[in-house]
Amino acid sequence: MPTKPSDAKLIGLFLDMLAAEQGAGPNTLDAYRRDLTDFSEFLGRVGHNFVDAETQTLRDYLADLEIRGFKSTSVARRLSAMRHLYRFLLNERIRGDDPAAILSGPKRGRGLPKVLSIADVDRMLRRAKELSEAEDASPSKRLRALRLYCLLEVLYATGLRVSELVALPRSAAKRDARMIVVRGKGNKERLVPLNEASRQAMADYLAATEAAKTEKKKDSLAASKWLFPSFGESGHLTRQHFARDLKELAVASGLQARLVSPHVLRHAFASHLLHNGADLRIVQTLLGHTDISTTQIYTHVVEERLKSLVRDLHPLAEK
Repeated sequence: MPTKPSDAKLIGLFLDMLAAEQGAGPNTLDAYRRDLTDFSEFLGRVGHNFVDAETQTLRDYLADLEIRGFKSTSVARRLSAMRHLYRFLLNERIRGDDPAAILSGPKRGRGLPKVLSIADVDRMLRRAKELSEAEDASPSKRLRALRLYCLLEVLYATGLRVSELVALPRSAAKRDARMIVVRGKGNKERLVPLNEASRQAMADYLAATEAAKTEKKKDSLAASKWLFPSFGESGHLTRQHFARDLKELAVASGLQARLVSPHVLRHAFASHLLHNGADLRIVQTLLGHTDISTTQIYTHVVEERLKSLVRDLHPLAEK
């Protein structure tokens, strides 16, 4: 009788499939690995594994997550990972059934995204520009300030995911470029327009990197293929590093750090466009959303704008 594959091996096979067939990126794969490893550890504690677990055992795991204080959104994400896993095991004939097929997830309302006001974003942009132009700053400090200002201008001008932003190639900083090609989720490419402020910020930052040399004489930031290379090691700036810098900038701008993140600025980009009359489908394309339902979390902005138009422009509206 053949030996049943271990949970660890099945997780590896499943992640390989996601990467090869669906173009899942490192962050997505890491999230699936964490979720399924936690599920496997629970099964081990109750004497089961992926291959022999039944529907009731899966329900027990979801109940255990709630006991451990997981939010409904996190429980729903774990359930989604389980469903994908068991669909894979069924397709690969490792199992003859799908114990996750009839499971129902926790009821949850979709919360509105946190959004900064236009005035808040302007404050951060002004402060970032001031720091980048400080005459008493050392060359290295000024370069970091220029990098942060450039990141902020490009993020607010394009609404890129933070993973897309930090991984922009150096070629994106061409002074005459009106559009950049962005490689998003599932390795899909899309064109995103740049405004004059973001192009100028990239040009200024690129000029500074070309003039700056690292401690190694044979090396320089200008030699990197990334627009935002890491100062300390090879590769590009990490998402976590940028998020920390952004929170420090928020505090320096008089805002609460907890209210600011790269994702919040992506939301601000979308909300401010819609508030000023952009079409929802256009915003969907710019954000790289495959499904319009993902973009519809911003419909509250459209609804408020429509109410405002009727209130202000309808001939019978109360004055």
